[in-house]
Amino acid sequence: MTPSASHLLQLAREALDIEAAALHGLKSRLDDRFVRAVQMMLAVQGRVVVTGMGKSGHIGRKIAATLASTGTPALFVHPAEASHGDLGMIQVIDVVLAISNSGESDELVAILPVLKRQGVPLIAMTGGLHSTLACHADVVLDSSVEKEACPLNLAPTASTTAQLALGDALAVALLDARGFKPEDFARSHPGGALGRRLLTHVGDVMRSGPQVPRVGPEAGFSELMREMSDKGLGASAVVDPDGRPLGVFTDGDLRRLIEKGIDLRALKAGDVMHPGPRTIRRDALAVEAAEMMEQYRITSILVVDEAGVLCGALNSNDLMRAKVI
Repeated sequence: MTPSASHLLQLAREALDIEAAALHGLKSRLDDRFVRAVQMMLAVQGRVVVTGMGKSGHIGRKIAATLASTGTPALFVHPAEASHGDLGMIQVIDVVLAISNSGESDELVAILPVLKRQGVPLIAMTGGLHSTLACHADVVLDSSVEKEACPLNLAPTASTTAQLALGDALAVALLDARGFKPEDFARSHPGGALGRRLLTHVGDVMRSGPQVPRVGPEAGFSELMREMSDKGLGASAVVDPDGRPLGVFTDGDLRRLIEKGIDLRALKAGDVMHPGPRTIRRDALAVEAAEMMEQYRITSILVVDEAGVLCGALNSNDLMRAKVI
């Protein structure tokens, strides 16, 4: 028999209520043990080694990944594989974060005496506060829940949510303590949108060399038009003999001149340019160029080097191709 829509929605809401209650309970139990765990992870000379079996292991992999991407070197070691050689991955300079709701997972319990003999600091994240895992740990983080969201109270649901949230809390506390910044996050996420925004510089995406339209102020109007047409930027820089931008002339400027009915044939680039053009340094972030274009409602911008000499140009299409915007 197919459950009714109302029954399905009721089950879903009850599951979310149970998991929300588990997180509220977790919050109320945070104490000095959490602070000690953070301090141990901050002081470690090696890595945070996360381990756990079953669903706790899945959560452990995510926690290790979150720690690693937020400035705390971490890796996941499967406890069953640890008993068959992977214990060699854990050094005395590391700290182990072991996750188990019961604290009695056979594969995890089997490696605890070895870790203690090696003198590896151990943080337990468990709901079994009197379990074998808890008894071996230097610090115990209480991740216990009143009940699972599973109607049978069997499948790990609320307990794994609590573990995941507690892992996130550790990561957040650690990244703040390390002074971790968006730029640091971007360096470990170069393929993501944030990485592109914070790691891509103007010099990486700009047009350079012969691709940059430029004329001198004495250039005739026809020469100016040819330069704009050949380079396809929709604008041309007007530069002094040293290559420093004096002004810029754009397609929009051309339309406005035509609308005024001005005879363009006798004009020179210096007569029609817009003086004091917006420029950006080539070592600036590309996202800064995008922000300048938006702020001043322009579609292209000139790029200068440290001496203020024109060295490039880019427009909004260049930034879109680079996935900066």
